[in-house]
Amino acid sequence: MRAGWHSWRVTQLRTVQVLGGGSAGSSAHVRSLAAGLVARGVRVTVCAPAELDQVYDFPGAGASFAPVPRRGDPAAVGALRSVCASADLVHAHGLNAAVRSALALSGLRIPLVVTWHTRAQDEGARGRVLRLLERRAARAAAIVLGTCSELVDRARKRGARDARLAPLTVPAVLPRRAPAVGPVPAGRPLVLAVGPLTPDGGYGTLLDAAALWRELDPVPLVVIAGEGRERAALERRIAAEGLPVRLLGRREDVTALLTATDIAVLPSRWEARSLLAQESLRLGVPLVATAVGGVPELVGDGAELVPYGDGGALAVTVAELLGNRSRRAELARRGRAQAAGWQTEDETVAQVLSVYDELVSR
Repeated sequence: MRAGWHSWRVTQLRTVQVLGGGSAGSSAHVRSLAAGLVARGVRVTVCAPAELDQVYDFPGAGASFAPVPRRGDPAAVGALRSVCASADLVHAHGLNAAVRSALALSGLRIPLVVTWHTRAQDEGARGRVLRLLERRAARAAAIVLGTCSELVDRARKRGARDARLAPLTVPAVLPRRAPAVGPVPAGRPLVLAVGPLTPDGGYGTLLDAAALWRELDPVPLVVIAGEGRERAALERRIAAEGLPVRLLGRREDVTALLTATDIAVLPSRWEARSLLAQESLRLGVPLVATAVGGVPELVGDGAELVPYGDGGALAVTVAELLGNRSRRAELARRGRAQAAGWQTEDETVAQVLSVYDELVSR
């Protein structure tokens, strides 16, 4: 009897998935989650800025799509409320989506689930505002899901009634074509970094390391795939110091780039479950990353870890790997083994659905 009730309830369940700005990780997760939920008979509506649907094609996953203005638009909360009013449950992804969803659900008896995919840096006046927003989001949620242990602890500190670990794995992507990075002389090592060009990306540290790599023979070529407000400053420094670095801009072929890469680097100030780290380990590309946030938890012994902001340590670690083929091969083997133990997409959907079922059946 209970099994029959469960089946009927899941079939009728109506959920709304809310994205704010929509990072690559959270957007890819929502598409994967939507496809898995729809396959299990759940009705899914995705609320996000219209441009995200152009990239991720949420209707292609079986979900309905409702465009909602980007954060800061006063019409966003009203538009979101009209969509959420008929839902059984709302699931917000990220801080801005969580705050707007809490406002939209004000006065409605609809449970809110929030997934924290990452965190904002919380220094200074802006940091105080962010901490207030985090408290608002944590306390409004029936359950907060954190993608790494540090985020779960952070949610509890902000007043979450129920915070749980949800180590999401983004879907694996097969390379579609050979990447174009410009002329690279045969035998010259390629070092790849991927991510938005922001102060927290650690690209200044990467350029420090690139300056030291000029002493190597052959000199590695560093390519950075990503776009952001730090681009002009990075370009000026690359030109002024004659650094062996190319800025590729935003790319849609990151997986293909990885297959042509000798070493991937992740110099960020903070990460939870980095897309670059996940793809590198899956593909067996040696990874050197900063020991921050959820990175050690994610990569285990499948990557080399260095302190954040230490250009010398980054330079030495990469140089040693480039000079030792057997060590790179061993790191690639350990990376694939670590990736094989990650939660699958299907397991992720099952975990989230159990949370939904628990809330709706209360």
